[in-house]
Amino acid sequence: MLPARVSMNLDELNFDLPQERIAQRPLAARDASRMMLLDKITGAWDDRHFREFPDLLRGDELIILNNARVLPARLFGRRVGIHAEPPGIHNPARHEHLRTPIEVLLIRQLLPDTWETLVRPGRKIAVGEKIIFGERAHDGGPELEAVTESRGDYGLRVLRFSSKSGFHEALARLGHIPLPPYIKRADEPADRERYQTIYAREGSAVAAPTAGLHFTPEILQRIRARNIEIAEITLDVGLGTFEPVRTQRLEDHKIHVESYEISAATAEAIAQAQKEARAILAVGTTVVRALEDAAEKSAQRGSSALNPGKSEAAIFLYPGKPLRVVNQLLTNFHLPQSSLLALVATLAGQENVLRAYRHAVAAEYRFYSYGDCMLIR
Repeated sequence: MLPARVSMNLDELNFDLPQERIAQRPLAARDASRMMLLDKITGAWDDRHFREFPDLLRGDELIILNNARVLPARLFGRRVGIHAEPPGIHNPARHEHLRTPIEVLLIRQLLPDTWETLVRPGRKIAVGEKIIFGERAHDGGPELEAVTESRGDYGLRVLRFSSKSGFHEALARLGHIPLPPYIKRADEPADRERYQTIYAREGSAVAAPTAGLHFTPEILQRIRARNIEIAEITLDVGLGTFEPVRTQRLEDHKIHVESYEISAATAEAIAQAQKEARAILAVGTTVVRALEDAAEKSAQRGSSALNPGKSEAAIFLYPGKPLRVVNQLLTNFHLPQSSLLALVATLAGQENVLRAYRHAVAAEYRFYSYGDCMLIR
């Protein structure tokens, strides 16, 4: 564990990143990405390729994957006002406003028919107002509709959905893959497969656990051929993963919660690896967040063992916070001044990480979701 910091400012996690370094599309082959190997103690790095990943493992690691499945969580609809027009009054400006497309990003499921969402433009979406999506061919009515239940800051809205065909059926037809905003293009049919890990099975994530996008069946087969243990958790990636840090002092940031589940088998595998002093290698920051949140809750109960089951990750990791479970990490390259970069710096140190990132920029690594990766050990 790295020495604790008393306090850390957001600008200490800044670096210069040219726009051309941000990957706009995935490579033709998932495992063709470059991979930087970073020593978390010395800060030394080595330029490698992800296809070398199985051979670079010591052989006794416990690798933990996030098997969350990405929903087509981005919807485009239009407003339906809640106030009737006074008799004899026609307001073209108001009607034009109602025709303005409304973008809705599902964030977190609260009830079977109710979601926390980001709505854009959301400033004038009032409680009780309706948003409709698509049209049914047989009667011309909306295929999916939502009513605003409550309002929050920064465009957050709680929406209650209804559909005659069923919410998930309508979402499958109308929804778009929620590519991050730094990918400056519309989603394409190929993104439904490429913005999903090959081992995605569970959950309702609204963003991919992107470190896992590099894996192929052949890579997993090579890992298993070395008898290296693999376990899985599910964390539904949501706003907490990509929400910007809006406070200057990192410790003042209140991160959005994300739902996760740890199975009894995974909890047992972690306990055994810790007992044997084996490395626990998280594939992605979402795995780190789930495991460290569970470990912190266990520590608060006076236990070192992770409790299996479902919970919500409220933990925010930054240099100075203890890491109780994870000691190795495979991760993509992250935004400057982001909570994800703070998490990586918690494991490898702020100076080590920023030196490595500056090298990655100079060496023309590809950044962010469809970009290259880094193995920290």
